[in-house]
Amino acid sequence: MTTVRLTTAQALVRFLAAQYSERDEQEQRLIPGVWGIFGHGNVAGLGQALLQASRTQEADLPYYLARNEQGMVHAAVAFAKARDRLAAFACTASTGPGSTNMVTGAALATTNRLPVLLLPSDMFATRAAEPVLQQLEDTRGGDVTVNDAFRPVSKYFDRVSRPEQLIPAALAAMRVLTDPVETGAVTLALPQDVQAEAYDWPLDFFRRRVWHVGQPEPEPSAVERAARLLRGAERPLIVAGGGAVYAGAETRLRAFAEATGVPVADTHAGKGAVPWDHPCAVGGVGATGTYAANELAREADVVLGVGTRYSDFTTASRTVFGHPDVAFVNLNVARLDAVKHAAEPVVADARRGIEALAGALADWEVDDGYRRHVRRLVARTREIEQECFTRRGHGPLPEQTEILGALGDVLGDGDVVINAAGSLPGDLQQLWRARDPKAYHVEYAYSCMGYEVAAGVGVKMADPSREVVVLVGDGSYLMMAQELATMVSEGLKVIVVIVQNHGFASIGSLSEALGSQRFGTTYRYRDGDSGQLDGGVLPVDLAANAASLGADVLRADTVDAFRTAMEKARAAERTTVVHVETDLYGPNPPSHAWWDVPVSEVSALESTRSAYATYAARKQAQRPYL
Repeated sequence: MTTVRLTTAQALVRFLAAQYSERDEQEQRLIPGVWGIFGHGNVAGLGQALLQASRTQEADLPYYLARNEQGMVHAAVAFAKARDRLAAFACTASTGPGSTNMVTGAALATTNRLPVLLLPSDMFATRAAEPVLQQLEDTRGGDVTVNDAFRPVSKYFDRVSRPEQLIPAALAAMRVLTDPVETGAVTLALPQDVQAEAYDWPLDFFRRRVWHVGQPEPEPSAVERAARLLRGAERPLIVAGGGAVYAGAETRLRAFAEATGVPVADTHAGKGAVPWDHPCAVGGVGATGTYAANELAREADVVLGVGTRYSDFTTASRTVFGHPDVAFVNLNVARLDAVKHAAEPVVADARRGIEALAGALADWEVDDGYRRHVRRLVARTREIEQECFTRRGHGPLPEQTEILGALGDVLGDGDVVINAAGSLPGDLQQLWRARDPKAYHVEYAYSCMGYEVAAGVGVKMADPSREVVVLVGDGSYLMMAQELATMVSEGLKVIVVIVQNHGFASIGSLSEALGSQRFGTTYRYRDGDSGQLDGGVLPVDLAANAASLGADVLRADTVDAFRTAMEKARAAERTTVVHVETDLYGPNPPSHAWWDVPVSEVSALESTRSAYATYAARKQAQRPYL
């Protein structure tokens, strides 16, 4: 056996550079690069290995410097999402806080089922000098480190305590990253001494490997059972989730909807799989869904879920599917999701499954009366959208929905909008008109504040040809804006729209609805008399902050000024921030469903007692789907 002597870190770099993924006969680099922030735990291990690779060209694995470890994981995950989970970055961090900063990003990746390879540095495997800097001493066992926090949020976790352990660990990591069912965060904890330890590695470990991403076919009997249910439906509804997009099933889904006449609602991850103006498209469904989608959901006797997890926002906390005998057919590559709501499961790749169902239902379609009913509901939905895009009496600041209307007017069909948290996801799900699923990038499985700016880096790297627009509220921006500096240093042209309303608009509105009077949701001075945070508005200048990080900045205070600023930003050649102030109390789009957020059963406050009465009444509609 021919071997080569390398450190563990050098071997890992060389291995990662030789990994490829393949689907539909298209190959691409599985690990196109490494994000990192160096500290004493990795600077002489992976840091040295990446330096050596770049100087000697013994391995092609570019290094990218981030400003925050959580931010670099978000950038990596956004890249994977934009690439349909066929490519994933690695992320290296130093021991202790550098590594634990990645735990939130790991949870986001696994919740969204998006691949990322995490390489947290760990304490000395030899324990030669413990306790070392940043080591957690646990009285329950000497092998416990802070990196054990990655276990519950990773789809695969291993600690490489000897160099030779890297071989099975690295191969297992690639297996999970490329598995459409199991993918998520993969964590290989690397003790800092092991990173620098040399070993004689078999050369076969570094050969070019192609990992074929599976497209499982459905069982014929499962397709037959599903088709039988759909044939018996009078008012069927499709719910398109992220699995339809990741599988590349958009074209088949549209053709299936056209042939059968079944309307298509979508989740955040599935938005754009069927273009918003397609005759069968009815928009987002669930807690923040459209009028048309939610009315159809209430009437649906059979629901065909395509690649959806059925989160509580999709089901409106199990209240939106209102037919007393509603049945579900779930097409999903993961059996976990396929069997939800006592469904007839079709466990398969979404594209393969839609093709099979189309064949089984070639001579079936809904009646003309149902098609006309769908068109009437969609027409009313368009009227509601237009009302939201037009000023509804608030002022003098623009309403957030007005800004979304103006943004939609300015952007092209292929321009990407990124968001994750606050009031914007709800507004976007109901109002955003997406024709291209890659142009709508809303992370709403973990809905992580601080995701947006970092995600802009990853999405732009995944497809530099697209205009990328980060849409971020002031609350999320204040949690993590550092990767603006990364955009600038990497020469990435990204537009960042900061929607400034001096508070948490989403939770403020929810707080008011739940009887908690917007307590603790606005950015204000603490009042000397009341002792509460209800004094004057804080003089926070986020535009100046963005400029200090190297971005060009444009300010807008009206809807027309915002349109003008966006046109300038699109014409710009470098990262540009558009700052616009909006009305904190501006109305949201009208609600067509409910979300289960429990209210205190007893309270001294009348507002809470009133909210609980409303909650208890709405709770009556909630039921398991059996």
